[in-house]
Amino acid sequence: METAATPNGHGTALEDDRRRLWSAMGRGALHRCPACGRGALFRAYLKPAEACAACGEALFHQRADDAPPYVTIFVVGHLIVAAAVGVDLAYAWPLWLHAAVWAPLTVALSLGLLPVAKGALIGLQWALRMHGFGHGPEEAEVRPAVARVGAAAEARPTARHPF
Repeated sequence: METAATPNGHGTALEDDRRRLWSAMGRGALHRCPACGRGALFRAYLKPAEACAACGEALFHQRADDAPPYVTIFVVGHLIVAAAVGVDLAYAWPLWLHAAVWAPLTVALSLGLLPVAKGALIGLQWALRMHGFGHGPEEAEVRPAVARVGAAAEARPTARHPF
């Protein structure tokens, strides 16, 4: 078994080839770098850091997009609806009490779960080597390529559709 340290200073070369999915997702859910678990994943509420301050892992590759809100809505919706129906069947609260309890709870759970879902998704992407997290020699820096594609798209005339 090879024991040499990887270029980013964590783990062994063998461990770097096998990224552990649940470990990376757990670290991301805890707002930590999916690679080392020491550095902060976010520099703001939902804004990922460009790179990990502890190990130097580039994090700007992530493409979470709309998945974290969908996961959050799915989980919070199931929890709140099940709790509201259960409480209504057991205690028959008036509607104003339901609104006063479940609306703020829904907002609080959504705001709390959203960065957890985004962090776990970034960890998933890192573990599966998606969106530039692969570190292979064939992978180039993503941002300059995106800038070239964006500039080419802006220079191209757009066709008008009759619809």
